[in-house]
Amino acid sequence: MESKISIFLPTSNLCNLLVLVFFCFAACPSLGRLSFNFYATSCPAAELMVSNTVRAASSNDPTIPGKLLRLLFHDCFVEGCDASVLLQGNGTERSDPANTSLGGFSVIDSAKRVLEIFCPGTVSCADIIALAARDAVAIAGGPAFQIPTGRKDGRISNSANVRPNIVDTSFTMDEMIKLFNSKGLSLDDLVTLSGAHTIGLAHCSAFSDRFQQDSKGKLRLVDTSLDITYAKELIRKCPAGGSSTSNTVSNDPETSFAFDNQYYGNLLAHKGLFQSDSILLEDGRTRKQVEEFANNEERFFRSWGESFLKLTTIEVKTDNEGEIRQSCSFTN
Repeated sequence: MESKISIFLPTSNLCNLLVLVFFCFAACPSLGRLSFNFYATSCPAAELMVSNTVRAASSNDPTIPGKLLRLLFHDCFVEGCDASVLLQGNGTERSDPANTSLGGFSVIDSAKRVLEIFCPGTVSCADIIALAARDAVAIAGGPAFQIPTGRKDGRISNSANVRPNIVDTSFTMDEMIKLFNSKGLSLDDLVTLSGAHTIGLAHCSAFSDRFQQDSKGKLRLVDTSLDITYAKELIRKCPAGGSSTSNTVSNDPETSFAFDNQYYGNLLAHKGLFQSDSILLEDGRTRKQVEEFANNEERFFRSWGESFLKLTTIEVKTDNEGEIRQSCSFTN
């Protein structure tokens, strides 16, 4: 595994922040276009407003952190971290079938409304998504850290760009590596960011390829890498003939709403929900890192901070490349 500089450190410590900046300039090509405390003068309470909105929404609905984290992935992997996934209309990313199950939009809209009252035309929807996902992880028990801001909102959102740029749960390891590398993310980042599946829900259709319907109409396990007891529980929750698009199960069957390292323990127990999860244990290139994270939560949290930073700086737009939307759902 490649060597990384740890950034999971208290955000109040200036020296630790400098370590974070040093790491980013080496690993995040877009960082130079963003800055920490970007809104210190123009909207000093911006991050607090976002955090309070996320916390309030999460207290009413514990599924919100998982939804916000997934929303960030689907935004940054397509057109970069520019809030293009939020735009409504025919032919937009949001209209693509792969994105119809996304959630968390109302939280982003709520934060934007508050920000527009106190700091009109100042904070981008792209920054709100990144900050909300970061805060969602911390609220769910994960690490807290600073991220740079200053992203602009994109003006282009095309549904045709979605499928080629997001991970399908049936992907092979080589397919996932190729996609992550195209986003400037390493093999270490792939394993680390897969840990997002420690929270969130999945529709039955997302892992139906691991089962097959027999002549009697009942589902049977065809993927032998899956724990048989866990497989039976999934069949019970997603029976043949049931709605594979409306029924959901927790990504992490053990600590569903806690951001922790249990996901990797699940992989060791052969309880990875998706084929793209299970393959992390099966492939020799990633097995060691899975084992390390399963046995050391602090190690996972440190790596998460580093990889999350890289994720949120993918192909960011700044200056005249984008805009500050008045409404996150529509361009100005």
